[in-house]
Amino acid sequence: MSQTESRESKKCILAVDDTAIVLTRIANTLKDEYEVITVNSGIRALKYLEQEKPDLILLDIQMAQMDGIETLQEIRSMKDRADIPVIMLTGVEDKNFVLASAKLGICDYILKPFYAEDLLKRIQGVFEQEEQKHRKP
Repeated sequence: MSQTESRESKKCILAVDDTAIVLTRIANTLKDEYEVITVNSGIRALKYLEQEKPDLILLDIQMAQMDGIETLQEIRSMKDRADIPVIMLTGVEDKNFVLASAKLGICDYILKPFYAEDLLKRIQGVFEQEEQKHRKP
């Protein structure tokens, strides 16, 4: 199967986290259902988004250089990328982060460490919501 055929049959998820073990866990959890692209910084995520448009972004909040909130603000200001559904991932329960990311239109919020089944279920829920949005007249 060519890369183009693979892309058409599987939805693409961009996972952004500065911890390699978390990216590996996300990729291993999702690889059977989705095409998974992993990057280890907000800056790399934005560079990827200049060329590609994934179906969903999993975005860590606490990262060096550019945190998830700053990255999400940049994504929301990008032409043709502002509508990409985003699920925030974080190891910290902080209401301020939740409120800041909610104002930027996230679809969900998942605490790390996450359960694989929960991650898959939440992603599927976001895709179902997106399909319903596009079906409405």
